[in-house]
Amino acid sequence: MAGVKQARDGTVGILTLDEPASLNAMTPDLLGALAAAIGEMSQDEGIRALILTGAGRGFCSGQNLKASEALGEDIAAGVMRFYWPAFKALRECRVPVVVAVNGVAAGGGFSLAMAGDMIVAARSASFIQVFSRIALVPDLGSTWLLPRLIGRQRALELMLLNEPLTVERAHEIGLVRQVVDDAKLMEEALTLARRLAEGPTRALVATRLLVEESEHATYEAQFRREIELQAVVRKSADAIEGRNAFVEKRTAKFTGK
Repeated sequence: MAGVKQARDGTVGILTLDEPASLNAMTPDLLGALAAAIGEMSQDEGIRALILTGAGRGFCSGQNLKASEALGEDIAAGVMRFYWPAFKALRECRVPVVVAVNGVAAGGGFSLAMAGDMIVAARSASFIQVFSRIALVPDLGSTWLLPRLIGRQRALELMLLNEPLTVERAHEIGLVRQVVDDAKLMEEALTLARRLAEGPTRALVATRLLVEESEHATYEAQFRREIELQAVVRKSADAIEGRNAFVEKRTAKFTGK
């Protein structure tokens, strides 16, 4: 697929943004290809975790300004039409998503990295909001995602002062799960993705949904919502296997069903 490479390692699907000449800068074609690729991977029941990464020296350098005209005169409508489907597909993916950040994740690329479930970053990685440098506001979900990941004050610090965030600092404040040598980025991302792929997929994704919903719910409402979803998930094959394995004092073998 143009702009996005698809590969597979057992039960792990690997999606690579493949426009290295522009540091994988966002265009309607690239984001459209990403949304379609996530959809294709999601239809394969053998896929139980995804990795998203970038080809070349960077993960994603943000919006490709040369392609901005393709969004049309109504920028909001254009972004929702061409970009939102890829972000939505990541947030609602039926399997866990690991983002392997190589090099820079700037502007919208920073937003894209946060749209997955966990970030593994190479030592060469860096993060920058960049918007205030050109007198714009953060977009593509940054103002929703970043404060929830690192807190309001730290998020505003990055957005208002426009200072690059080193990978070490990103790890320290909880944005990044793991920092690894560049040469081992995919190896470590695969290790994490395989671990997730071996888990009870429905329960993992339902947990992600509950965490997402909790941002807008009262304690009592979330208390009830957890039990409602639990009543559904506990009927899954993996939940039955998990209970049996516990009783039989053995390691559970989950199938993602």
